[in-house]
Amino acid sequence: MAARGGQQRIPRPPGTRRGGPPPWAGAEGARGPVALAEAVDRITRGPAPMAPTFNVSDAREAAVLVALYEDQGDTHVVLTKRPETMPSHQGEIAFPGGKRDPGDVDLAAAALREAHEEVGIVPAQVEILGELDTIATVASAFTITPIVGLLPAPPQLVPDPFEVVDAFGISLSELLHPDTYREEFWDLWGEYRSMTFFELPSETVWGATARILTRLLTIVTTPT
Repeated sequence: MAARGGQQRIPRPPGTRRGGPPPWAGAEGARGPVALAEAVDRITRGPAPMAPTFNVSDAREAAVLVALYEDQGDTHVVLTKRPETMPSHQGEIAFPGGKRDPGDVDLAAAALREAHEEVGIVPAQVEILGELDTIATVASAFTITPIVGLLPAPPQLVPDPFEVVDAFGISLSELLHPDTYREEFWDLWGEYRSMTFFELPSETVWGATARILTRLLTIVTTPT
């Protein structure tokens, strides 16, 4: 197996501290494969989505699609890798998604449109299950709403080469593996803030995507 972490460019500031265990540490649902029916039940019956914990002035609305499907008895989620040629977030792992356009009737429509453009997911094949907590990003000035959708089968992902260099599914059991999650505390703006990472074989997921994954995994490992 490839080494965990890959070659992601992560701008760790001086004085970074190691954090604690994941929120699901010791949870019964954090061991072994995660059945799709159980994940869907916990998402649909879980807590109501929350607004961002802080405000960013002039923030723009964006949405991402957290596309779930079952493969070999385990729930998987679709992720993408951004090209190195992008003006920002070069080479990062992300959910398919982007900013809301004027023609999008709502944030779910924005997420579905972007997922179709980026990786070829057909909107009509996605059953919307709900939303996760909206998060705010300071550097890019976005509020990002994760839209959770259910796919009927493993998708045939077709990356748009201008926006995506790779698209793949990762199992929730891999994300829940004890060696995958990592928390750090970064000294940002004079205050230590929690940063989460998922160190996969050959890649690291961090930033907004890692925050969304942490919330998703916390919900699916918490009995309703």
